Order: sequence, then C-alpha cells, then structure tokens
Amino acid sequence: MTNPTTDLLEQAIALLAEVARAGVQTLSDDELCEAVRLTERAGRFLDASRVAGAAEIEERSRFELGRDGLAFRLGHRRGIHAVESLTLTSQAESSRRVKLGTALRPRLGLGGEQLPPLFPHVAEAVTSGLMGIDAAATIVRCLAQAVQHGAEPHHVDGAEADLATSAAQEPADNVAVMARAWREALDPDGAQPRDEALRQRRGFFLGRERDGITPFSGACDPMSAAVLRAAFSESNAPGAGPRFLDEADAARGSETLSTPDGDLVTQVSDPRTREQRQLDVLVGLVRAGVRSDGQGATAHVTAVIRLDDLIAGTGVGWIDDIDEPVAAESVRELVCDSGFQILVMGSHGEALTLGRTERFFTRGQRRALAARDGGCVWPGCTAPPSWCDAHHVVEWVDGGPTDVSNGALLCPAHHHMLHASDFTMKMIEGRPRLLAPPWLDPTREWKLVGRPRLAWSRAPERHFRLVA
Repeated sequence: MTNPTTDLLEQAIALLAEVARAGVQTLSDDELCEAVRLTERAGRFLDASRVAGAAEIEERSRFELGRDGLAFRLGHRRGIHAVESLTLTSQAESSRRVKLGTALRPRLGLGGEQLPPLFPHVAEAVTSGLMGIDAAATIVRCLAQAVQHGAEPHHVDGAEADLATSAAQEPADNVAVMARAWREALDPDGAQPRDEALRQRRGFFLGRERDGITPFSGACDPMSAAVLRAAFSESNAPGAGPRFLDEADAARGSETLSTPDGDLVTQVSDPRTREQRQLDVLVGLVRAGVRSDGQGATAHVTAVIRLDDLIAGTGVGWIDDIDEPVAAESVRELVCDSGFQILVMGSHGEALTLGRTERFFTRGQRRALAARDGGCVWPGCTAPPSWCDAHHVVEWVDGGPTDVSNGALLCPAHHHMLHASDFTMKMIEGRPRLLAPPWLDPTREWKLVGRPRLAWSRAPERHFRLVA
C-alpha cells in the first residue's frame, strides 16, 4: 500500500535530481540568482521535514517504551543513533536535528490532548519556509536559556514573535545578535551572573614540551577574547604591515626590486601563515607587557553601550568581534582601565557629528563609525571595523564633509565595489542606505545597511514599554 507522504517525497526527489543534473553553468546571471534563491527556499522545506522526522524518531524511541521503542527495534540504544544510521549524517548533526525538531513539534498533554509546540512562532516560520534552521536553532537556544532563568512566558512569546518576523527579513547572523539581546533582556537577573560564570571558566594551559614543540590551549571569557581578537584583527587587516616578524621570516619574505630609475628597493612581505602570525603577535604582546612600564594597552577594544546603562551598571553592551553581549558592569571595568568617549546618538540610531573637518577621518570618528555600523556595512559582509576604510558618502571632492554623519565603514573590497559599480549610497536619518542597480532591485528601494548591534537590541526595550 502506498503512502501519500513517501509518494510525494519520491516525486520531489525525482524533480530535484533533474535540477541537479541540469546544472547551473548555462544559466544567465539573472537566472542563476533566481535559481539560488529558489534552491534555498526548497532546501528550507526539506530541512523542516528533516528536523520533524528526526524528532519523531526520538519520540518513538523514548526510554519508557523499552524494547518496543523504534530505535531499539532498529538495533540502537537511542533515537539520535537511529537518525545517524538512517541519514548517514554525523552524530552532532543528528543531535542538532533532534533537539530543534523536539522544540518545534506539537506536544502531548497529561490527558493525551495535543498541545502547541514549545516555540509555535518559530515552528510556523520553519514549516512555511520563512526561516532557516540555523536561525531557528539560535532562537530556540537563546529563548530556552531565558526560560531556564525564570523569564515570564508572555515576554518569551513576544520575543519569539519579534524574532520570527526578523528572521524572514534578516540574515541568520543578524538574527543571532537579536536573539542574544532578547535573552539578556528576558533574564530577571540580567547578564552579570552569566558574565561572572563565564569568567570563572577562563583558563590557560601550557603543556609539556615534546619534540621541540610545546602545546597550549585555553578558554577565554568575552572580555579576554575581545583583547585577543582586537590584537589579531589589527595584525591581519588588509594592508597591515608585518608585526613581530623575526629575522629569519623577514629574510624569507624579502624581495629586492629595481625601480624605473634603476634604484634597488627591498620589499618585505609576510611569509607566515595566519596561525603563525597570530602566535607571534600573542608572544610579542606578552613580551611587550613584561617590558612595559604600565603606560597603556597595546590593543584597542571598542565597547558600545548606552550611557544610562553604563552609569547605572544595568543592561548590556557589545564588544567588537564578540558575538555575545556583556553585562554593563563588565564594560564599566573596561572603562575604568581605558577611559571612554561619549558618542551622542539620535532617535533613529544615527551617530551625531563630532565636528571635525579634516580630509581623513580621525581615530575618534572611526570609533564612532564602528559603534554605529558594527563593521563593513555592505550586506552580508562580516569584516570587523579594524579592517574597514572610512568612506565619504558624499565625496570629499564634491564638498562632502569629513564627518560621522557623512561616513560609512566599508572593507577595501566593498569600498572599491561601491566606487566602481552602479550601487549608490546616501545617508538618511544619520544612517547609511544602499540603492542597488535596477536590474538587481526593480523596486529601487533604499536599503538600510550596517550591523548596529546596539540598535538591534532595542526591540526588547520596546516590547517591555508596550506591555508595561
């Protein structure tokens, strides 16, 4: 006897096989982009079925069923192992599907009645193909953590609805920032206890030398990781000169060239791998710290927080290149060590002028742009602020001022693309917006760009004002 579900899946597999055999090499640019968009949409429906099927296998393999459980009858101890065997995926992937599917499947009450899923808004968005499972998994994880810490159910429901709406419009990385902001806002105790717990887990482990190599490992709390990432980011930025380069590596990377005038010029490139460069930077900074007289830090860390939160010691802030928000008290510790600069932001999240008129943006202005833009503002780009150029939206030669209200961060590649392509950028309400060429966006809509984590974290605040 045939089954409608398996029949439909067999038909879908046959159609998808035809798509895979047809390939994409012969498609025009427009056809290729549309094919990629449709493939992603189809994949979301397949992912929804995958996590639903994995959760159902787990449900039919629960411990109390004993020998009658599905996994046991298939020769496995747990449902996750059965999923792994059936799908030939890794155990980690099987576990991820089971956990997410369990959170999104309908539940059974004590009387056998069917109850809605734990996260109904996410379940509906995933089933409808509006949300990918990577964004769904992040939302579920963050909201589940908030529930464990005593968040009110109606606040969690409001957060879930807001995140589900955002996930249909924003990339998964942006949704992850919003989900973490909601988690901190929903936690009655705030972020401080979690920050302290993370700090207690920090550590550095130096092993025993073996064959001339000494291994080490460790775990960083967010503040420690921010210092390391800032140092590594500066050394790995495009166009940065070699730092802490020893004589052997300098000799290996040296090249003598002849100029058109006949002069000989020696150029030094960095022959080290990224990993080698980062270790040399770390060791170099340790040596510099040992030798220093305590007059200041060797790497700059930018933290963004609302002034009233900083003064009160409540709420959260965001640190460049660190995904997790940190408690205001942790930012206050950073301020105590490094000082702070006040950046006034308007009602639309725009960074207000610092009043400078130099041709090149000052370090203070670049910090203001980093706080507002979060890195390269080009859609989909994740380059951190230290890698970016400060772009004059209205060109300097056209009379554009060197001011925060006329600046935007762009990585070198996208800075060149903006100048060399038909994309257009302008400032609207103090924030950069991008206009794609008509063949990419027939609607000709100015799209708000940037990754302002502090602005994204305002959604919880608006929710609590509405329900108050």
